[in-house]
Amino acid sequence: QLQLAESGGGLVQPGGSLTLSCAASGFKLDYYHIGWFRQAPGKEREGISCISSSGLDTKYADSVKGRFTISRDNVKNTAYLQMNSLKPEDTAVYYCAAQLRLSNTCALTPGIFTSWGQGTQVTVSS
Repeated sequence: QLQLAESGGGLVQPGGSLTLSCAASGFKLDYYHIGWFRQAPGKEREGISCISSSGLDTKYADSVKGRFTISRDNVKNTAYLQMNSLKPEDTAVYYCAAQLRLSNTCALTPGIFTSWGQGTQVTVSS
């Protein structure tokens, strides 16, 4: 069974930093593109970053570009999202997702990802 598990969420102050992890089991992560998504109350799920299976292609939503960094360690079978300069509007449930590669590039489109984690809450507040 393909499984993803997010960890690292919590409560941080504005301007703070947080690193999320996405651990995969049941499959080799190096065959998959990885995406990070978030969903705030009353809003649609938003794609914020993705990284290709090779790690050579990365994309970021405008709302997080310059503040967040996506990475992966295929040996550890884990992907990461480093979040810096956090803002209250970053508050959301964050999900990682995997998509079996069909090309050399990733995309911030929720519908193409087939495996999802349970999500981890990130709250940015004073």
